[in-house]
Amino acid sequence: MVPRLKVCCIASVDEARLAVRLGASALGLVSSMPSGPGVIGEDAIRRIAESVPPGVATFLLTSATSVPAIVDQHRRCRTSTIQLCDRITEGTHAELKAELPGIKIVQVVHVVDGDAVKEAVAGARAADAILLDSGRPGAEVKELGGTGRVHDWTVSAAIRKAVSPVPLYLAGGLKPSNVRDAIRAVRPFGVDVCSGVRIDDRLDEERLRSFVEAMGREHEQETSHPVPTSGR
Repeated sequence: MVPRLKVCCIASVDEARLAVRLGASALGLVSSMPSGPGVIGEDAIRRIAESVPPGVATFLLTSATSVPAIVDQHRRCRTSTIQLCDRITEGTHAELKAELPGIKIVQVVHVVDGDAVKEAVAGARAADAILLDSGRPGAEVKELGGTGRVHDWTVSAAIRKAVSPVPLYLAGGLKPSNVRDAIRAVRPFGVDVCSGVRIDDRLDEERLRSFVEAMGREHEQETSHPVPTSGR
């Protein structure tokens, strides 16, 4: 199956409509972050989320680390999903779900080294999905996404196997020229793109179309060369 497409750093209702028209099943809306691109105000997040048609998920990307703060922020933004870009330090995933019934929780794991496998397995016990990115949460100024860097896909593939059947999204430096290799290497449930389809801080239709086409070509190559079966 072709992985699901999540387009992140959506900045306006028009960008949301473009992404959905070209096949996005999820949109990332970035709230306040210590660093990185795509940040918009909470009023804009709510306005975009309200404009999205049924069946398309809206992700609130949050850097908050306490359950009360995350709950308060979500009640202002009203998305269908919360993407935790950092680790929860006050409260638990279970408490967050209890406070926000029906809202999906996606835990980001930044693939810095092999320790990310253990972190992802722990997160998968409580979250609805895992998203692998290339941030550096331990940096002096935290990087929680939007770096444009590609991480080690062999670690990502190991994580995907370790957390199965929990859905896994792959982010981090994806673009039309490498998404095909990324899908082949990791076999993610979904791919997440931001800088790879933007020019001058705007979503570019041509780049996004190329990205979607590259995803489809990977699928076509697989289906055109089926695995042989025994017998005639």
